[in-house]
Amino acid sequence: MIFSKLNGLGNDFVITDDRENKYTENLDEMARKLCHRRTGIGADGLVFVRKSETCNVRMQIFNSDGSEAEMCGNGVRCFAKYVYDKGIFKHERMSVETLAGPMIIDLTVKDGVAVAAKVDMGVPETRREFIPVVGTGECQLEKLAAVDKEFTFSTILLGVPHTVVFMDHLPTAEEVFKYGSVIEPMTSLFPRKTNVNFTHVLDDHTIEVRTYERGCGPTLACGTGSSSAAVCCAMAGYTGKKVEVQLELGSLHIEWAENGHVFMTGPAALSFEGSVEV
Repeated sequence: MIFSKLNGLGNDFVITDDRENKYTENLDEMARKLCHRRTGIGADGLVFVRKSETCNVRMQIFNSDGSEAEMCGNGVRCFAKYVYDKGIFKHERMSVETLAGPMIIDLTVKDGVAVAAKVDMGVPETRREFIPVVGTGECQLEKLAAVDKEFTFSTILLGVPHTVVFMDHLPTAEEVFKYGSVIEPMTSLFPRKTNVNFTHVLDDHTIEVRTYERGCGPTLACGTGSSSAAVCCAMAGYTGKKVEVQLELGSLHIEWAENGHVFMTGPAALSFEGSVEV
């Protein structure tokens, strides 16, 4: 299999062009094998480029644990760069089919190479039954006990379910793993599990986020998580609707527009390319 490895602020993906459907079986096993950081290529996800009947192209993505994801914010930016740079669809605006619905991406191109992307993430869903979260009404500023602490959290659906845990400090890597690994699989509250975004508000237009991703564990960045954190902070009145989200290797710009759509803008970069037996 010929592949490219790309990353969006350190959130990394193995991407391959499979419009001819060479790879359709045991994709969960393939994802676990190729994403393994010691015995494989190493990545947070495995992504396939496929033909679409409704959009310019379709993205199929598997987490490093083998589970198929509906969508991924950093992943779709990397996907769009790959599709453009490889000449699969050579337009700076493209539509991408995902399990979470169609995504519109606007690329920034320099010297013929895509370097960044603005993604229309859609309209956040706040109703519990559609996220899903056990209970009724919106899940905003509620309490959750995990290990030895009680947290204030909000949960929304933005392509995938995201729980935003409000912190009074930037959490350490140890804290992200300690609490994230307990909250993510808490199916008594989150029937489909949840991504966990530990969020520290710096001011009304800047937040810091560290994410424990569903199906991956701690990652250096999460596009849907950053977008969800921005939405939940705005809903709580902690920030405005335009924020800079500071991550470990850089920042994403998130805007919750007047039409209800969330727009994420950030970089996408090629790490390396190669081939591997599968």
